[in-house]
Amino acid sequence: MAETRHPLVRLAAEAIQAYVVEQRVLDPPDSVFAQVPAAHHPAGAFVSLKRGGQLRGCIGSTAPTRPTLAAEVIHSAISAATRDPRFPAVDRVELDDLVVSVDILSAPVLVRDLSELDPRRYGVIVRSGAKQGVLLPDLEGIDSVTDQMAVARDKAGLTPEEVAELFRFEVTRYR
Repeated sequence: MAETRHPLVRLAAEAIQAYVVEQRVLDPPDSVFAQVPAAHHPAGAFVSLKRGGQLRGCIGSTAPTRPTLAAEVIHSAISAATRDPRFPAVDRVELDDLVVSVDILSAPVLVRDLSELDPRRYGVIVRSGAKQGVLLPDLEGIDSVTDQMAVARDKAGLTPEEVAELFRFEVTRYR
């Protein structure tokens, strides 16, 4: 059967497999750059893992931390599988049951008014000093700007009264 997943999703899954089974960090393969020319350029990316329909890990960055998108995806995939503080590290027996998605982020834009938000279209970054919360767009159970802001502020450890900067971003999601 032909592989139908997007090359970046396949790369994330292969990175998780190599790390969990062999403790090996993949180098981005030339095939990814050939199939996805944008993988040469740096970009923020998140890798999300689900198992049995439930979140199993999600880690990424809102701005690039690696020289290429391909390297960013590899790093985020390994982190989502092994360093998400909400979950124990993924075990090799779980690998076949993981559903992987990759979100590539646009540059964040400062938000001056909540009317500029739409939780289906935009993710948010809430920042106050060293505290920061990030929430991807179009998440199950996040149906309003109020829901989105409450979760993002909670993730940042901010009270509703604390003043914070707010940014929005869009994603291209691959599954």
